[in-house]
Amino acid sequence: MLRSIARDAPDEIWCLGDLVGYGPRPNRCCAVVAERADVCLIGNHDLAVLGRLDVAAFSYDAAESARWTAEVLEPEARTFLESLEPSGEREGVGLFHASPRDPVWEYVLSPPVAFASLAEAPQDLVLVGHSHVALAFGLSDPGSVGQPRDSDPRAAWLLLDLDARRASFRREPYDVDRTQAEIRERGLAEALAARLEHGV
Repeated sequence: MLRSIARDAPDEIWCLGDLVGYGPRPNRCCAVVAERADVCLIGNHDLAVLGRLDVAAFSYDAAESARWTAEVLEPEARTFLESLEPSGEREGVGLFHASPRDPVWEYVLSPPVAFASLAEAPQDLVLVGHSHVALAFGLSDPGSVGQPRDSDPRAAWLLLDLDARRASFRREPYDVDRTQAEIRERGLAEALAARLEHGV
């Protein structure tokens, strides 16, 4: 993924949350994002790992993964996650893990929800994560990098050109088999590994 981003050479990298809670290398993930991202938000899975959200609100597999992640999370990664907020702004763009109405939990997956969310934002361009689906809604036109759930297993990220007011979705193949093996090796739920090859 980082090689793909480097090819486009964006001025900045923005991370919209959920760094941990699914994958087999939470400490490495936090270290890379802390080093490379110019902006980083905290997501609901990060908050669960930190004990700031009750894991009872998550699916069984997600809750188990959050518990495991909390056990293996190193102090540096924990400190980094603790420093983050679920919303922010950069270059006049509203940044939210989930939505302007509820930065932690609301899924923006339909035009009515998008419209209501945009009405709450002071910015005319808003980016959200959380949904795991690369899509755009407009009153004007843009997604995310992360674990896709749109039946395309490649990693997804969004290149945003603020001057041109244009967004381009990017997809990048990665070693799904290796990631699945690491998830299984660490004893995390089989469903977390299986879904990666299908992008769901």
